[in-house]
Amino acid sequence: MNERYERQLKKGILEILVLQLLSKEQMYGYQMILCMKEKSHGMFEMKEGTLYPILYRLEDDELVKSQWTQPQKKELSRKYYCLTEKGKKQLEELKRLWKDFSLFVNEILEENEHE
Repeated sequence: MNERYERQLKKGILEILVLQLLSKEQMYGYQMILCMKEKSHGMFEMKEGTLYPILYRLEDDELVKSQWTQPQKKELSRKYYCLTEKGKKQLEELKRLWKDFSLFVNEILEENEHE
């Protein structure tokens, strides 16, 4: 697949996927990267340079909030992100929008297959 088109398709869905991950549990950045890769069977291999700007935007929009943990023994302090109430509502709206969007895109893509 042409990488440019693949990047464009992925770009539009990443924020929804990050919100969805955080709807299940609070996570730190690298944990999200690993989880996204695993759950998508490698389709979404995000780099930190992709994830963190998304998290910062979501935090600016008050959809997620972050909190640093206190280091335990030899463990480093980690910044965990979690969904806010506003984020939960936004996620539900975005999921509805995505379902409609994908339904109509699939309808158009499959149009010639049924003729």
